[in-house]
Amino acid sequence: MLSINSFSIIFFSRKSRSNFSLLNIYCRITINSRRAEISLKRSIPVNNWDNSKGRARGNTTKIKILNNYLDVVYDKLLHCHKQLLSEDKVITAKAIKARYLGFDDVHKTLRDLIEYHNVNMVSVLKQGTMKNYYTTEKYLYRFLKEKLQADDIYLKQLNYKFIIDFEQFLRKVKNKQVKFMLTNNGVMKHLERFKKMVNLAIKLEWINKNPFQKFQLKFNKYDRQYLNERELQLIEETYFRNERLEKVKDCFIFSCYTGLSYIDVKELTREQLTKGIDNRYWIFTKREKTNEMVKIPLLPKALEIINKYDDYMKISYSKKLLPLPSNQKVNTYLKEIAQSCNITKKITFHVARHTFATTVMLSNGVPIETVSKLLGHTKLSTTQIYARVIETKISEDIENLLKRFETKKQRNVI
Repeated sequence: MLSINSFSIIFFSRKSRSNFSLLNIYCRITINSRRAEISLKRSIPVNNWDNSKGRARGNTTKIKILNNYLDVVYDKLLHCHKQLLSEDKVITAKAIKARYLGFDDVHKTLRDLIEYHNVNMVSVLKQGTMKNYYTTEKYLYRFLKEKLQADDIYLKQLNYKFIIDFEQFLRKVKNKQVKFMLTNNGVMKHLERFKKMVNLAIKLEWINKNPFQKFQLKFNKYDRQYLNERELQLIEETYFRNERLEKVKDCFIFSCYTGLSYIDVKELTREQLTKGIDNRYWIFTKREKTNEMVKIPLLPKALEIINKYDDYMKISYSKKLLPLPSNQKVNTYLKEIAQSCNITKKITFHVARHTFATTVMLSNGVPIETVSKLLGHTKLSTTQIYARVIETKISEDIENLLKRFETKKQRNVI
């Protein structure tokens, strides 16, 4: 901290440029011979100002109000000085001025935080993730306007009540059809993103207390959808005369046998298809979400689909491996595909990834460590969330265990 040898606050005047009969009043803060001046936006007749005292001269009501105001300003500046001392901040005339005017970090607002987060994270986070943050931002601004009748608030005003009120606001948001827009987990995801922004403010020392300290995010656990062996075979064997449905079906099946997510399939190029150490075709790519390198040996079904569209992609002069439309269209077409195959499960493209982990890999005895590598996970615990051992595999393992017991029993008899 800067040592202070001198500290003073004085009020002085300057002649008004627009009216020579008036004086404009200023405040000067001086620390170690360095000054910072503040215009108080007040004026007074020339004859009513006492330079020696730095106060207005006279007994009229206006004079008394002005002097009272100067006393308040003086006290506030002393308080700003005291705050900076208690926070162990560098004490300068400019720092005291900034604190008084609300321009320093203590007076940062929620909009300041959101803007800082978005500007600095846009080059760090993926586009899809940033899109989710922009949605959270819209809900926060809507909450401020509709519930607090404010455009912005200071970060120091954030507290536990703000979070609880924001949570209830999110739960009650409705669309044009007067239906609730967000599930419990949707609400929690918005609060989770807001919490990360608040944590950033804490790291920047823009806020002292964590308003999320006593708040707990409560997600509902759901079994992730996947296709069983019969359902997967049903989609594979169904041919669609509609070209768009046939393409989406094939790309979906490709993902079921590679475990690649929508964006990773969409961005695949022929350069990422190469011969591996076993002289078979492999896909070498980086996951868009985590930037993790994954190496996937191509199963016959996946290679068959690539070969099916090889000529088509060359004719269309595309560098991409497969013809995959937008994610929104894909998921819409997958609903039609599921209905045509009499599958009642809600199918999205991501269901293919779960199907790969569960039906194609784990249920066929592939170790979970291998599945984790193929999925591009950095933690085994993440794979355990995506993939589960299905009942048929449990039954098979128990059957094998009973056979071992029977074999041991026969040996003991002999």
